[in-house]
Amino acid sequence: MKPVNQKAWFLILPVLVCVAFSAIIPLMTVVNYSVQDIISPERRIFVGTEWFTSVMRDPDLHEALWRQIIFSFSVLACEIPLGILLALSMPAEGWRASITLVVVALSLLIPWNVVGTIWQIYGRADIGLMGATLQLMNIDYNYTGNATDAWLTVLLMDIWHWTPLVALLCYAGLRSIPDAYYQAARIDGASKLDVFRFIQLPKMRGVLIIAVLLRFMDSFMIYTEPFVLTGGGPGNATTFLSQYLTQKAVGQFDLGPAAAFSLIYFLIILLLCFILYNWMQQVGTQAKEQTHG
Repeated sequence: MKPVNQKAWFLILPVLVCVAFSAIIPLMTVVNYSVQDIISPERRIFVGTEWFTSVMRDPDLHEALWRQIIFSFSVLACEIPLGILLALSMPAEGWRASITLVVVALSLLIPWNVVGTIWQIYGRADIGLMGATLQLMNIDYNYTGNATDAWLTVLLMDIWHWTPLVALLCYAGLRSIPDAYYQAARIDGASKLDVFRFIQLPKMRGVLIIAVLLRFMDSFMIYTEPFVLTGGGPGNATTFLSQYLTQKAVGQFDLGPAAAFSLIYFLIILLLCFILYNWMQQVGTQAKEQTHG
């Protein structure tokens, strides 16, 4: 039996070192803080799971969690269909395709804090295009004073900012489909709906899973845009989990509870992504079986 050369593992050593410094060591530090009461830099008391218990019993956490879940799934419900429709409407080749790709990707190049500032101005009734237009239509819109308006504005802002990412991923999936599938569909007299259902959608399943997981994780960790736009208000209408964590760690300087909540936050994202991924895999498998059946 020919011996296996294991020297290639040395090539990934720099990656492992970078991951250790950027992820593992900070994670261990957070774990250390989560089981201690840090009274001063020189004095710390081991408290075990006390911080985890107190954080899990916090009603503000429960409200922020439900608010976050509703927001993240609302983002998916809007951005995934819109991204698919936008990708289907984009030119397949030529100079129009190049220009369209650049235009679609423009919003992705804008920094998150600038996005919040843009929509902060855009929604103002005195100088903002959207706010002034709604006022002229006699629609009482005020994202700084009305909780529903603030939540919908944050949702609309996220849709505007990140739908192009879904569209570009779907566009790449569409362009990877061989022309032979379309030729066979034309020969069989398939309609556009049949082409989408039996050719395009199954072939995009891989990129759609990536798009859903990326957008879910990113929307579940949203912080900068709503912080700049509304500051978490009015009240707690747009205070999501990341802002709740920041208030604990920075505003109140409760490092122990903040560290405990950071680990809970990480586990919540991990669990929901696992459930979402397995559900999408099952749906894709069932759809494939029905197609072949």
